[in-house]
Amino acid sequence: MALSSTSTAERRGIPGAQFVEDVETYLTQSGLDVNSAMSFLQERLQQYKLVELKLLAQQRDLQAKIPDIEKCLDVVATLQAKNGTGEALISDFEVSEGIYSKAKIEGAESVCLWLGANVMLEYSCDEATDLLNKNLDNAKASLEVLIADLQFLRDQVTITQVTIPRVYNWDVHQRRMQQTAGAAKDT
Repeated sequence: MALSSTSTAERRGIPGAQFVEDVETYLTQSGLDVNSAMSFLQERLQQYKLVELKLLAQQRDLQAKIPDIEKCLDVVATLQAKNGTGEALISDFEVSEGIYSKAKIEGAESVCLWLGANVMLEYSCDEATDLLNKNLDNAKASLEVLIADLQFLRDQVTITQVTIPRVYNWDVHQRRMQQTAGAAKDT
């Protein structure tokens, strides 16, 4: 059998790994010797590991961001609920890390949201709710794509980790065959 192209597709810039069923055919078609093939596979494995670290960091960031957005949505909903009642909302808020203060909020018609990069904008409560819901949906969709990318990447790592010993074992087998053939000629 020749090469199996089970997972040679690319996903979002992550190159697919190729499962090698027949090492000799793989080496012939790729134009590599055993050492070059092993070096290539080891380098590809390291690249996969680096990409995995990057994707895991992005996953952690998104998993931390989603509860923050949900918390902001709850706060805006609470403000909207208290707004028409004439009742003040007493809340603790963080001034600085570990330092809190009490606030009395009455008739809040708008809220200020941090957008990042030291930018804060004021929105009406309805606009803030819409924006936060949109951001929450985007974050959840990004997390799903990221999880799929990680699964694809793990599959590529597994294929590469299986291929490396196959190439090595094939090389060992070839050397033993050559030694056996050389010993048979000597006798």
